[in-house]
Formats: sequence, C-alpha cells, structure tokens
Amino acid sequence: MPRILIIGACGQIGTELTTELRTKYGTNHVIASDINTRNLELVNSGPFEIIDAKNFNAIRDCCINYNIDTVYLMAALLSATGEKYPMEAWDLNMNSLFHVLNLAKDGVIKHVFWPSSIAVFGPTTPKVNTPQHTICEPTTVYGITKQVGERWCEYYHRKLGVDVRSIRYPGIISHKAMPGGGTTDYAVEIYHEALKNGHYTCFLDEHTELPMIFMEDAIKATIDLMEADGNNLTIRSSYNLASISFTPAELANSIKKHIPNFSISYEPDFRQAIADSWPSSIDDSVAQKDWNWQANYDLESMTTEMLKQLKKKYS
Repeated sequence: MPRILIIGACGQIGTELTTELRTKYGTNHVIASDINTRNLELVNSGPFEIIDAKNFNAIRDCCINYNIDTVYLMAALLSATGEKYPMEAWDLNMNSLFHVLNLAKDGVIKHVFWPSSIAVFGPTTPKVNTPQHTICEPTTVYGITKQVGERWCEYYHRKLGVDVRSIRYPGIISHKAMPGGGTTDYAVEIYHEALKNGHYTCFLDEHTELPMIFMEDAIKATIDLMEADGNNLTIRSSYNLASISFTPAELANSIKKHIPNFSISYEPDFRQAIADSWPSSIDDSVAQKDWNWQANYDLESMTTEMLKQLKKKYS
C-alpha cells in the first residue's frame, strides 16, 4: 500500500485527487498538504500538514515523518496568474519540482507525479491533433516552467533513475473546486454563472477552440498512469492527454439545451493571446498505447453532470 504526500492539495486538482486517493488507499495513507488551510473541508477530512512547496526541508521532514514513498506535486502558479507574477511563478514552479526530484534521487521517496500542461506548446506548434513529439516554444511564463520541468523530469529519469511520471493536462473542468488563475477558467465559470445569473461574459472569443477534460477523467488518468507498469512507459517528460475540444460558443450551446434562456457575450482580454498560442486538439495515442488511457466524458455528458451537481449547490 503506497504512502502518499500531496503537495498543493487545496487546489483545483489536488482537492479531488486527495479524495479519490483516500477512497482508494485509505485516509491515513494519504497526507494532504498546502501552504494554508483555506479549504477546511479537505483539511478536516484526514491527515493535513501546512507546507510551503518552496521549502525543501519542510517537504523532506514530512516525507520522513510519515514514511512517504510517493509524492504528487500539484502546487503551481498557473498561466494567467503567472503572467502577472513571472518571477514568483518561476520560483514556485521550478524549485518545488527540484525539491521532490532530489528527494527521489536521494532515496527519501520512490515515486513522483508532476503535472505539465498544454501550455508547453506555442504558436509554432501544430494546432490540430498536436503530436506527442513536436515543436514546443511556449510564450507564457507558466508554459516555460512546464517545458523546462519536462526536460528535467526526463533527465532525472534517464540519468539518475528517478521514477517520475507526468501528464500534459488540458483545461480542467470541475463542479467541486473553482480554478485558480488559468486561461481555461471560463469553462468552469460559465456553468456557475448560467445557474446564478443566466448570463456569462466570456474573456475568450467565441471561436477559440481549446482542449479540455472533465475532472473525473483527469483524476482517473493521473491514478492510472501512476499505477501503470513502469516498463511500459515510453515517455518520462510528460504524456499528451486528450478528451474534449470545444469553443465557448459550443459550450454555451450545450448549456442552452438545459437552460434555454441562458445567454453569453464576449469580451476577450489578455488571456486571448495565451489561448491563441495553444493547440485546438491533442493527439494522445501514445498514452492510449502505453497505459490504455481512454476518456469517459464528452461535451454533452460533462455538461449534464456539471449542471446536475451545481444545481445541488445553488439550491
């Protein structure tokens, strides 16, 4: 049975990953940690430690105290926020990765999961069915940190034997936790606004197609990859992951099937340039081959589930 530490457990992915891993492996086998206690429901659900992801000693001490063998490093400054605070993004995103990679190199832990992103791609990347191996010239601080992180992950695996695994997440859509400063946040906000106000003002153009994934599929992919036989894994930088691609207009139309009076308007801001630099669809055939990845949700089933769950919240 693994002994797991999740760093950044109060974030959008970390919250639901913690819950799923505790269901799978037992509450006391999964230690949640974050820099603060803002998510009280998660904090009170099991073992929790306050840890700054930039503090190597704090991470090391926690791993030793709890006999941790697997670390999921989910803490990061995301794309839109990273453009506002570039040096903070570089500091957090890179140093936290080095901390856990070095703990694995030194034998303190055995396994590392680190999330990458479609932000590693850029305007010179093929936009349709972006292949696993392709041009990566990111134009955001967040994307740069993820591209560099991918190279270090592969280096630590090839040269130092570290078992590190990674996924290039598309935009993630969840009904449980709000996103934290990404360019794809509109695809979560729109559901909340549809139910609360019947209208949403989108910060991207209506025709901006981006790869997305429902949270349940993202969590499934993460755990499936970590449970896969390492001998079958051919990628140690980060795997492409695909699920759904759609535009804001297409998402709005799927909502209108449930809320006919819902309306949407468009006021693109600085995030439009970020979105324009990213792919519109992803080729994840390598993940399918290596660890049998397959998404369960399409746009319609995701919208149905999002509205069903959020109606409970707003009722």
